[in-house]
Amino acid sequence: MPLDEVAQEVDGHPGCPDCRRCVVPGTAAWDGCEDPCTGSTGGQLSVNATRVYPSTTTSFPQQDQAVRDARNCAPPPVTAVELVITVLRCPPVPTEEGCPPSCEELRESARILHVDALTVYNALLCCLPHTAPAGRRGRRFVLGQQRTVGPQGGCVGIEQTVTVALPPCLPCTEPESP
Repeated sequence: MPLDEVAQEVDGHPGCPDCRRCVVPGTAAWDGCEDPCTGSTGGQLSVNATRVYPSTTTSFPQQDQAVRDARNCAPPPVTAVELVITVLRCPPVPTEEGCPPSCEELRESARILHVDALTVYNALLCCLPHTAPAGRRGRRFVLGQQRTVGPQGGCVGIEQTVTVALPPCLPCTEPESP
């Protein structure tokens, strides 16, 4: 996993050996920055699908607006899936006396966040094309916006969107008569 690899290359980066790694339904809950059972602060890496829609080979990632009915049941040539990859970490927090985190603690948190952001971005660029079945060009995708999220709920992190082209579904079959 790229976050584990970057920990070996970038001094002080926590990687993702202790973090929660989840495919989640809907928006990821921000409850995995610190594990209350183990005290681990490895963070959370999650992926969720936000949208699935028809597209075409020539207009991907645009949505196909073809009207379909019982006579036109052909599946679209491309199924587009919009994914959100989220990496969350525990940011520095005020002390029990209410003192804010030091500038050094904030700088280190920002450095880790930026390394996470570039790692996710580069992992998608380098690895995602090779996830397709046999083919010369690899999986088609469009990188979307990446944004910083938080701090909120004891977490800070990044969200990266990517729209991926999947092969079409199987064609419709006629229902069997009783």
